[in-house]
This record gives sequence, C-alpha cells and structure tokens, in this order.
Amino acid sequence: MAESMKGLRRTHRCAELSEANVGEKVTVMGWVQKSRNKGGIVFTDLRDRSGVLQIIFEEENVGAEGFEKAGRLRSEFVIAVTGEVKERAGGVNENLATGKIEVIADSIRILSEAEVPPFPVEENAKTKEDIRLKYRFLDLRRPDIQRNIMLRSQVTTAVRAFLADEGFLEIETPILCKSTPEGARDYLVPSRVHPGNFYALPQSPQLFKQLLMCSGYDRYFQIAKCFRDEDLRADRQPEFTQIDMELSFVDIDDVLDVNERLLKKIFKDAIDVDVQLPIQRMTWAEAMDRFGSDKPDLRFGMELTDIADAVKNTEFVVFKSALEAGGAVRCINAEGLGGMPRKKLDQLTEFVKGYGMKGLAYISISPEGEEKCSFAKFMTEEELTAIKEKAGAKAGDLILILADAKKKLVLETLGALRCHLAEETGLVSKDDYRFVWITEFPLLEWSEDENRFVAMHHPFTMPMDEDIEKIETDPGSVRAKAYDIVLNGVEIGGGSVRIHQDDVQELMFKTIGMSVEEANDKFGFLLTAFKYGVPPHAGLAYGLDRLLMLMTKADTIRDVIAFPKVKDASDLMCEAPNIVEESQLEELGICLAKTTEEENN
Repeated sequence: MAESMKGLRRTHRCAELSEANVGEKVTVMGWVQKSRNKGGIVFTDLRDRSGVLQIIFEEENVGAEGFEKAGRLRSEFVIAVTGEVKERAGGVNENLATGKIEVIADSIRILSEAEVPPFPVEENAKTKEDIRLKYRFLDLRRPDIQRNIMLRSQVTTAVRAFLADEGFLEIETPILCKSTPEGARDYLVPSRVHPGNFYALPQSPQLFKQLLMCSGYDRYFQIAKCFRDEDLRADRQPEFTQIDMELSFVDIDDVLDVNERLLKKIFKDAIDVDVQLPIQRMTWAEAMDRFGSDKPDLRFGMELTDIADAVKNTEFVVFKSALEAGGAVRCINAEGLGGMPRKKLDQLTEFVKGYGMKGLAYISISPEGEEKCSFAKFMTEEELTAIKEKAGAKAGDLILILADAKKKLVLETLGALRCHLAEETGLVSKDDYRFVWITEFPLLEWSEDENRFVAMHHPFTMPMDEDIEKIETDPGSVRAKAYDIVLNGVEIGGGSVRIHQDDVQELMFKTIGMSVEEANDKFGFLLTAFKYGVPPHAGLAYGLDRLLMLMTKADTIRDVIAFPKVKDASDLMCEAPNIVEESQLEELGICLAKTTEEENN
C-alpha cells in the first residue's frame, strides 16, 4: 500500500551526491531501477532524472518492517529513502557517476507501487518504437531520453539568454489565425461562434513577425509551435518547434553574424563543442554543382564531377542523348570501393532508379588495377581514360556515373547516392559537426503542376539587388537574399531578407501569377501595415527538433520531443486523432461525409 510523504523532504537528487557528502544524513526519492535481495541485505539501484544511486537495506538499520518493505521492491516502485552516505564497501562502479558511494538506509517509504512494465526502462532500449510510444510516459524515464529532453531545456534557456542580451524581445504570436495556403497544407479549426468559418494553426509566425517589425519591435524572437498537415514522412511531425526571429534595419551579414554567435554559444554551453567562426558560406549554385544538394554534408568528399567534356564525342547513346538534350553526365569517385561486389552494385542501381533514373553506369578498379566497366563496349579507350582522369580515379576506386536530359535530376540523384554510400561505408561520424551557410537561392522555381513560377521560399523574399531588373525578363535566373544554415547534411534553419518596397512586392506577386485582389485577400493585413512605414527587415527560423536530433546524436526527432506523433500523424499514447461526440459536431455545424463502407451498409 502506498504511503504519503508525511512531511518528508528530499535533500538531494540521486546523482547530486558524491564523496563530498560521505557521513551526511540524506533523503533521496525516485524509481527503483532494480533490486537484489541477498537474504540479509537488499541492494537497490534508485533512479531519478540525475542518475542512479545504490541504496543498501539491512534489517539492523531499517528495522523489521522497513526490511520487509525493501524485500518487496520491484522495478519502477517509487520510494523515499533516508540514510547515511558512505564510501562503497564492495568496490567502485566505474559505470556510475555515484559509483564510489552508497546510501546505508535507516528508513524507507513506498510512495507508489508499480505493475511490471511492458519493456525494460533502461538505456538504449531495443524495444520496438510503437510499443515505446504507446507507453511514452515509461519511455521518458529512460536515461538516454531524459538526457535529450533535459538538453532541449538547456538549449532553449541558452537561446533565450543569448537573444535577450542581444536586444531581442520574446513576443508570442497567435495560434488561431487566418489560413494562407501558399505553402504546406493548413490544419483548420472550426469556429463555433462564426458558423462555416475556420481558423488555421500557424505553419510559422511569418506574417506576424513581419507585422512586429512594422510596429517597431526591431528585434523579436519566439520559441514557436508550428503546424503543417503534410503527407506522410518517416521523420516529420505535424506539430514542431521553431526558434524564430526577425530583425529590422539589417541585411544578410547582420543576420548571419548574430546567428553564428548564437550557434557557437549553444553548442559550447550544451554539449561543449567549439563552433569555428566564421561559418563557411557557399552559394546554392555551387552546392548543387559540387554536392548535388542544397544541404550538403561536408564531413566527407566524394564530390560530383562533370565529365561532359570527356564524353562529348561519344557514340554511347545514353551519354550522347543526355548531352544533346542539354542535360548532364556526372560522376562521383567512391574511393576505396573498387572491390564492391556485383550484387551491391545492382542495389545501387535500384537506389538511383528510386529517384527516377533509368540506370547507373560504373567503372570499378580493383586494388590490383583490374578494371570492370558496365559500358566499355560502347566507348573508346581514350574516352574511358579521359573519364578516369576527370574523376581522379586510381587503383581501388569506383566511379559511378549518371546521365540524363534533366540536369537537376542527375545532380540530386548523385547527391543522394553520395550520402547513401557514405552512410553505408561509415564515412560519417556523428561526433563531427560541419556547418555551412547556403546562400543565393533561386528566388523562383517553375511548377509543372501549376504551370507558373512559384516562390521557392515565400512571396516576401527579397531578390538580390542586382537581379531585380531580371524578374520580368528572366525570372528563373533571379537569385534571392535567402540563406539556409546546414549541419551535417541537414537543414537546421533558414530565412531571408524580406521585401519592404511596394514596387518590388507588386512585381513579385505579378511574377507568381497572384492578382492584387488575391494578394489582398490572403495577406491584406500585412500589405496594409506596409503602407504605414515598414523598415528593411530580415529573419531566420531554426527547426529546434532537427537541431537537437543532431546535438544529441539521436536517430530521429521523435527522441528529442517529449510526446511525439508517429508517421501517420497519430499519437499512440493518447490515441489521437479520434472521433468526437455528435453534439460537438452539431455545435460547430459540421456534418461528416459517409465513408464508402458506411454507404454500402
């Protein structure tokens, strides 16, 4: 039967005790990690969020009743123990922070008993994730998950302190707002008092933070909840958290400077990693050309090589047709992988087909210099030599080649193949942190579905000053004052300088096919605010969950979120989403469409 606290007060968390406390009378409380009854003595490992502490129960110290309680202890019982800190009698446990001490108990209270948990509450549990998430309240007790959640708190505290010192104001923006479906799909919330009308949950605080700049709050930030009703992806969440900021009277360098110093601060404070400043910058065009990605992983080489010159006169139809159509023939040199077996090469071929490629060409060179080429019979010896020279190949290397009329497809697929190979062969380490700013993104991209140019970021992104005159004549070539911060091949944040001139904003709307009426319907309150004096401004937002995933070396963002959703956006623990009472729907004026199954019945 559970006991009450009865005025008992905890003096220390478990791992706050050390040799310095030897001889002190302490009271500790927590969960039983495990308990071993050795007849006349009970050894119990007590766990709280700080760590584990060994407790020793002997009848001569805790009395018959106390020893009987100690003998009943099982995993996850919640107990309070009072006793004296002593040096370990049985030798030091190097695996514990408290491994040199133990507490000799003189009293015990069982504050709560526990059923046998459905999986062991222990570090790096191998339990299936769906079980862990169904019992997330137990999973959150695991020391590795607790460290992640505590680091999350530490990071947000450091962010708040740094930005406050830099003159930023923390201001909350609305969660219930107007739907502006210009990006991902909105989550909609029906209004009871305005029948037939809906709020939307914010995909970001973008419009409101720009309004704050119009209102004179020249440095804003917020740890902001955001919502996107996206299609299913393994590592996306329908609700996520941003470190969001906006600054007035600034340009690109000002934003990048304060954010580089912010990153240096939080990485040093939270995980003792020194971020070297200034962080490398790379244009979008260079990143795509060298790495086939606008979020390049710089922890390894294997850069893309253009071999068009080497094969420009070839009769090999795959290469020839790609070049004649204005496409690309590119390769990567996977150094040291020349001995890759045919079965693995076939798997790589299937990998690139998953991206839309028709096939993968290769030249493998064994460590002894023996060559195998999947297309040798179509090429001259001179052409093959030129390819190897371009790729910088040597004995033991593997050259992987893609060709297609669509240059972007070649670049992106080779970029993905590059990262896949690095992961497969252990080229990357989670202990390395390689940052890079990607700048000068295209302002616009062509949408085949909509048959028009659309904003690559959003329609308030400022073009590069020297490119403004090309918006009407050559919109696809216009670069944006946009920037992403990339870490180890993951985009952890992005932003841009915003448009603050009326004529440029009107030109932008016109280029993406948005009429004045449509723009006013979607963004009228912001455009109206701009008429009353708007400063030049710029901003950036980090994906806090992604950032923490990399800082904690977790495999998924679900391991750094207290109560995450799974791939289909459901909560296995709460069983959400779920049906609601018919009366609730009636209040909102909502009538649900019947499913096919219901209609058939």
